[in-house]
Amino acid sequence: MAAASTDTAIRSSNWSRALIYLVLLLFALFYLLPFGIMLVNSLKPLDEITGGNMVSLPRTWTIEPWLSAWSTAQIGVEPTGLRPYFVNSIMMAIPAVLLSTIFGALNGYVLTKWQFRGSTLVFGLLLFSCFIPFQIVLIPMARILGILQIAGTTPGLVLVHFVYGVGFTTLYFRNYYAAFPTELVRAAQIDGAGFFQIFWRILLPSSGPIIAVSFIWQFTNIWNDFLFGASFASGGSAPMTVALNNLVNSSTGVREYNVHFAGAIMAAGPTLLVYIVAGRYFVRGLMAGSVKG
Repeated sequence: MAAASTDTAIRSSNWSRALIYLVLLLFALFYLLPFGIMLVNSLKPLDEITGGNMVSLPRTWTIEPWLSAWSTAQIGVEPTGLRPYFVNSIMMAIPAVLLSTIFGALNGYVLTKWQFRGSTLVFGLLLFSCFIPFQIVLIPMARILGILQIAGTTPGLVLVHFVYGVGFTTLYFRNYYAAFPTELVRAAQIDGAGFFQIFWRILLPSSGPIIAVSFIWQFTNIWNDFLFGASFASGGSAPMTVALNNLVNSSTGVREYNVHFAGAIMAAGPTLLVYIVAGRYFVRGLMAGSVKG
């Protein structure tokens, strides 16, 4: 009797699990449907799309739209194709992510383990900066970039994203380090370890989860940004998002939807790759930093 009851419970559990997986699969298909349509149409000749076959699979498979978007699509009088702008985004995102992560880690370290008079006020101001809308800083930032003579350049965009992102990274690292045992830091001080020795040898090796959070958050925001790119970059220094907008709006006559779809996937590809590869570390890092703070 007990065995039969156990078998019934197992079957019920299996059916419940199967139902949950089915619902999750349906939601995944629903959210992936637009991306699937974009991908399929980026591999079609234009006449198949204009003929009303947008949802169906290609009758003729081609990568010509991808080649056109990457290297031969005309974008006004600027360099052709998305390739140089893709490089611009890489040259903008990587330094900005690294700088904001490093300074955020140092800020979080100081605000938790080397507190000073007014440290709470400093953290409050950094936290307040996270809630300042992009539009408010456009004019002051443009003025500062002009004074520094880096307006309309990639280094200028690096500075903008670094300054705007360091508040977020400080928040992440401060909450994470608040849960770190202060006794270890005090013991290292007694043994003669200095400021950077403690940070480099004790805190930083245990900061992998929150570094992943900072990297994913910053990289996604910086790569997908359009407002700062359109405001503070010009011509050949524009990032990928601005170049994609120019590509779509520069079409004359018949719009090359297959080329546009290919360009949109190229622009979204790096962030998708980051989340696919490191998405689980993002959740772990957020949970690890939610104990205190």
